[in-house]
Amino acid sequence: MLTKSTTEVLITGAGPTGLMLAYELALAGVETLVLEKLPRRIEQVKGGGIQPRTAELLESRGLLEPLLHRATPRDPVGGHFAALPVPLDCTHWQTRHPFPIAIPQWEIEEVLEERAIAAGARILRGTAVSGVDSDNDGVVVTADGLQARARYLAACDGGRSTVRKLLGLPFPGRPGTHQAVLADIRLSAVSSLVPQQTGHMSTLTRQAGGYWAMLAPLGGDRYRFTFGRADQADTTSDTPITHEEITTALQAVYGHETTLGAVDNSSRFTDATRQLERYRAGRVLFGGDAAHIHPPLGGQGLNLGIQDAFNLGWKLAAAVQDRAPSDLLDSYHAERHPVGAQVLHHTSAQRVLADPNPSEDVSALRDIFIDLLRLPDTNRHIAGLISGLSLRYPLSGDHPLTGQRMPDADLVTGAGPTRLSTLFGSGHAVLLDLAGTVPVDLRLPPRIDLVRATCTDDPGAAALLIRPDGYICWAADGSAPCGDSLLAAIAGNLAKVP
Repeated sequence: MLTKSTTEVLITGAGPTGLMLAYELALAGVETLVLEKLPRRIEQVKGGGIQPRTAELLESRGLLEPLLHRATPRDPVGGHFAALPVPLDCTHWQTRHPFPIAIPQWEIEEVLEERAIAAGARILRGTAVSGVDSDNDGVVVTADGLQARARYLAACDGGRSTVRKLLGLPFPGRPGTHQAVLADIRLSAVSSLVPQQTGHMSTLTRQAGGYWAMLAPLGGDRYRFTFGRADQADTTSDTPITHEEITTALQAVYGHETTLGAVDNSSRFTDATRQLERYRAGRVLFGGDAAHIHPPLGGQGLNLGIQDAFNLGWKLAAAVQDRAPSDLLDSYHAERHPVGAQVLHHTSAQRVLADPNPSEDVSALRDIFIDLLRLPDTNRHIAGLISGLSLRYPLSGDHPLTGQRMPDADLVTGAGPTRLSTLFGSGHAVLLDLAGTVPVDLRLPPRIDLVRATCTDDPGAAALLIRPDGYICWAADGSAPCGDSLLAAIAGNLAKVP
């Protein structure tokens, strides 16, 4: 007998994308239910890094601080492109978090789940989806004795998405050609070749004995071990990983003095590259690996998914609560699909440059690219790309700041000094008035906070309307009142105007 349930939004998958989305929706007061097929969280490192832009977004919701307490000690060094030995410099992009943060994925999930539940979301584990039906008014999901109806379904259930398969949606792209192993291990003895501190990616990679490998210390005797063979094709990702397989690779690269003590968990992955053609199918939306997969180069996957959730969360909440302009929810695909496509594009390029057994031509290309990365302009461009800091959405508006992220500026309000990031903890949009240009009698829709302040640095505008995900959707110069253009920007980008 099926237990029936109703909610406003259903989310499948309790990974970083699904949990981040659950928190955003619950923060907005949306009834949210997350269905996760696994009975318990797997404590596997997997995606182990937070990029600078993701750190900014998490800080804007008060989520970064608890994650920093769990972070793995790491040298303050920039990110990488294809593991080439030139750190990426993010200082040009005016960020308070110029370096990637090393933290196991399961710890990110734990913090997000705690906060999502505290905000009101429900999470059911051990609940595997077996059916999805939708109509003009909502979606019905069947899962292990449960039949749940919601106005919308957000599929965040990974690269092998059950929802995507049940709906029969194609997942075009390139299949994997090589396979690798990711294992969380414990070492009972180490050689001098084993790194003692997590630093730049290029210092953690080695090749020997026909293997390529990366060994990242996690503290104590724990390590994240990634390895593969240049001559190993992608046959199947279901072959069991044995203690012997890991030991053979470990000792081939790091010497026989390095002894494997235990394997906490392990998995296989490939360099497959695929992306949904549309991130929305009626009442069903897709985010994270359910929408796109790519080679795990440059530390992009987890961050791309969390940023999907930040873009979708406030829009989906506005749609559920009937506060949204008619096409706001469609803008999720319009904005995030090109971002995903760009990540697939540059991880494909990294895949070539990072080839552990490069041809003479690829070796020459690597040498030239290393020289290019040492040029400030090239490094700045690639740093912005990999970190997410250079992302600009194609929003309508004549002001040059429109579509850009707003850096975390120092402000002074009537209550005293503060930072811009502290204004977004509620998940609201912020109308920042820096020169008295916003009329005092202007009526704003709900969930848009008017903040009058001065800024210690020149932000490039007298007033800015900043979306809940930190991107500028309207800006004005000068001190003339700006009521009409502001209301038009709100109606076109954020919410119905009273």
